[in-house]
Amino acid sequence: MAEPDLAESHLLGWLSTVGLDAHYVRAEGDYLYRLDERGREIPVVDFAGGYGSLMFGHNHPEIVALAQQMLTAQAPVHAQFSRHPYATELAARLTAVVQRETGEDGTYNAVFANSGAEAVEIAVKHAELDRALKVAELQTEIAEHLESVRAAVTEGTAAVPDEVARVAGLGTGEAGPVAIDRLIAHIDEVNAARAGAEPLLFALEGGFHGKLMGSVQLTHNAAYRTPFAALGTSARFVTREEIPALPKIFEEERVDLLDLAVSGNEVAVVHRRLPLLCAFVLEPIQGEGGIRLLDSESAATIQSACAEADVPIVVDEVQSGMGRTGTFLASTGIGLRGDYYALAKSLGGGIAKAAVMLARSSRYRPQFELVHSSTFAKDYFSTTIGLKVLDLLEADDGAAYRKAAERGAHLLDMLRSVQRDFPDVVRDVRGRGLMAGLEFHDQSGSEVEGLRQHAEGATLGYALAGKLLRSHRVRTFPTASSPNTLRFEPSIHIGDKEVAQLEAGLREVCALLRAQDGPGLLEITPAA
Repeated sequence: MAEPDLAESHLLGWLSTVGLDAHYVRAEGDYLYRLDERGREIPVVDFAGGYGSLMFGHNHPEIVALAQQMLTAQAPVHAQFSRHPYATELAARLTAVVQRETGEDGTYNAVFANSGAEAVEIAVKHAELDRALKVAELQTEIAEHLESVRAAVTEGTAAVPDEVARVAGLGTGEAGPVAIDRLIAHIDEVNAARAGAEPLLFALEGGFHGKLMGSVQLTHNAAYRTPFAALGTSARFVTREEIPALPKIFEEERVDLLDLAVSGNEVAVVHRRLPLLCAFVLEPIQGEGGIRLLDSESAATIQSACAEADVPIVVDEVQSGMGRTGTFLASTGIGLRGDYYALAKSLGGGIAKAAVMLARSSRYRPQFELVHSSTFAKDYFSTTIGLKVLDLLEADDGAAYRKAAERGAHLLDMLRSVQRDFPDVVRDVRGRGLMAGLEFHDQSGSEVEGLRQHAEGATLGYALAGKLLRSHRVRTFPTASSPNTLRFEPSIHIGDKEVAQLEAGLREVCALLRAQDGPGLLEITPAA
């Protein structure tokens, strides 16, 4: 009797309906291998690239050799609460690369993690700790001011004018210690209510920042977010059209605490801005949102508005970072500077589960290290792999970055040629470097029932990916929140032959869509 399949069997069953339930037995470079009915290896060119995790491809020989060496040497993995010189070195080298690209000399403190979603959550957690501490510091400062003013009124060196007395509901002419006591009690009550307001998080519409309890609230796709809305602080999503209005949006959310000061010999009410805006989270290139690029003008507006309102910017480079777009950070290409950076995926070299949150040191709160930890983070294995990845990226004066740009340009040129030949089928081609997307026109009006059902169910991209896999041995997937967009994120070693193989597959898919050939696209036949 067969054992029951308890490992996400529902998902596997659905994958089988679109022909994506392949079993891969080996991986090397830009290829995955499955077995045919005779046990022979069948190569499949991998353009999904581990959702951007394989900057150097599957099982890069130098990374594998290093991993084997560490395992053979019985390198310590679980050595928490001890010295970690390898993590210290990785943090310093990451800071150096960010400094070089941004042209800024500030340092970044690193908090290590295991996944991109965790790195994003760490950034937001730190931003909230920083905000809460600023609120507490402001409250302490106001309390000291109130007591100072109380003393001045009691000593008779300052008086409470009528317009200030009315703030606390006092009558005209009421002054002295009783008036100041009632005024301070009123201010304390108002400030306590306002300081307890929930923090405000901002994120770009279309963004994807993970599916954990906190990060999913920053992910715009309602299908992922809504079922868990009650579990976390919700974000306000800003459309691209609203970006120019960000200063006004921030000002509309302004909340002030009340303070007192003595001006001349009279008590005056002073308004102090409450640190209520926690963070603005965004991707320079929205991966799961359909490979959508943020432009330089929008980046500059966000940067300026956030600086003016003291809103820290969390730049999610989980998918776009680590050299994929031709620079270490995609954000530097549009002039965006982050207070926090989230890096993951290719940081682990396709071998380790590794991620890091970099926090601008001028904002960093050391006490965060006492309230946050992660069992498998900052270990010898993953951080040493991370150092090797940096070695490979930086070798030969950054040849890997140049290769990513060159290979990406070749890939995008091919995709645009397909679009030119099939404008009625391909709606758009977007991307930078080795992070590219091809969006198909909506098929919800198709007279072919299967195509229409896939379009209405937001699964057309998966069906087309299944066709590419079965007929052309090409592996890719649609982006999670833009299901008509296929993603292409291969390694820097992707060759012209593999790009041509993808082109042949895309051209057949486009021809079949143009002809509205449902059986040709959707029938599940044995893979070639």
